[in-house]
Amino acid sequence: MAFENLAEKLQGAFSQLRGKGKLTEKDVKDAMREVKLALLEADVNFKVVKDFINTLTERAIGESVMKSLTPGQQVVKLVNEELTNLMGKTQSKIDFGSRPPTVIMMAGLQGAGKTTTCGKLGSLLKKQGKRPLLVACDVYRPAAIQQLKVVGEKVDVPVFELGNQVSPVEIAKQGLAHAVRFSNDVVIIDTAGRLHIDEALMQELIEIKETVKPNEILLVLDSMTGQDAVNVAEHFNSQLEVSGVILTKLDGDTRGGAALSVRAVTGKPIKFACVGEKLTDIEEFYPDRMASRILGMGDVLSLIEKAQENFDEEKAKKLEKKMKTQSFDLEDFLDQLEQIQKMGSISDLLGMIPGMNNNKALKGLEVNDKDLLRTKAIIQSMTKKERIDPDIINGSRKKRIAAGAGVHVSEVNRLLKQFDQSKKMMKQFGGMEKKMKRGGGMKFPFF
Repeated sequence: MAFENLAEKLQGAFSQLRGKGKLTEKDVKDAMREVKLALLEADVNFKVVKDFINTLTERAIGESVMKSLTPGQQVVKLVNEELTNLMGKTQSKIDFGSRPPTVIMMAGLQGAGKTTTCGKLGSLLKKQGKRPLLVACDVYRPAAIQQLKVVGEKVDVPVFELGNQVSPVEIAKQGLAHAVRFSNDVVIIDTAGRLHIDEALMQELIEIKETVKPNEILLVLDSMTGQDAVNVAEHFNSQLEVSGVILTKLDGDTRGGAALSVRAVTGKPIKFACVGEKLTDIEEFYPDRMASRILGMGDVLSLIEKAQENFDEEKAKKLEKKMKTQSFDLEDFLDQLEQIQKMGSISDLLGMIPGMNNNKALKGLEVNDKDLLRTKAIIQSMTKKERIDPDIINGSRKKRIAAGAGVHVSEVNRLLKQFDQSKKMMKQFGGMEKKMKRGGGMKFPFF
């Protein structure tokens, strides 16, 4: 889970403060020392940590905090505010030009996930009603053009390419003209990367910039490289004056050094974060929401947005009706599992629930991505008749289903038992729900 190590250590540092009715200056400084160590271990830039701790300590030992009725909670509130400030205060959006097409130039080193991120960004903008065009300007890396074409096809976004014998500057120029001709209102240019920063790379990027005059130059950084990512950002920014950053592989970054340093060091906002391998796994970056996740306060707004984006309202209404009449079946449950999977990993989703972004809490839960995949495999190994009427599943059928799903028969039994218990529970509480006002929330048969 993103920021897992940092979140655990920061929450540990504040656990003792929360329980105290009165804080001394020593209590605050001891906590700040723990925060400082946690940030340094997370590979946050040393100068950033120093400035952060100095500002935080000065605010935390102020009279309004020390004499507060809940001083521990006030300190955590201050940390939340300062973390938010560190990552950019407010969300920074794409600067769409007054006249289309808006040109977005992507830059970054090889291996950061630039080409895939072009597809992810194109997919996101298409959902927002835009008509993006991907332009293949990486003529050096083997199969880079083909990769962009495959990515574009998967997200149903057109790709403009002229092969690898034409200069990237000319491809960018003709790609822009193509967008104007075919009414594409956003142009996303995939540029070449290197394993390291060199003069030739920078000169080419500068020429593309001067030719197409992009509205945005977004730097794609691998968040898992921590402080190295920040150093790369400094170099690119000094040459190109980037307008924003996209952090990739944030779901695998348990430390958080890049996310917490890049804004403070470069002055450039993080605009997007890639949080998985799927082409839909990209999010707009909200500093305040991320700070809340790190401190275990959750991120309910993002969770609601994910649910709204991925859940079919009509299916939800049908499911609600079936649950009230106790007529839902394993076919319905399989559909729910698939919708949950679209939202992302279970650990990340749980991290958005207040109080759940805590290692101890998560370790006590049995629900995880592997559980969902196994459950899905078991249901998919059943015939449609068995899913609709699980009562017909006898011993021989269980063996066949287990073999098809690659699990033990005991897991099939466990699933069927849980399903049976859930139906009984629905029956028991069916009458109770009629007395309650409609909540409108998503309901799941069981986990």
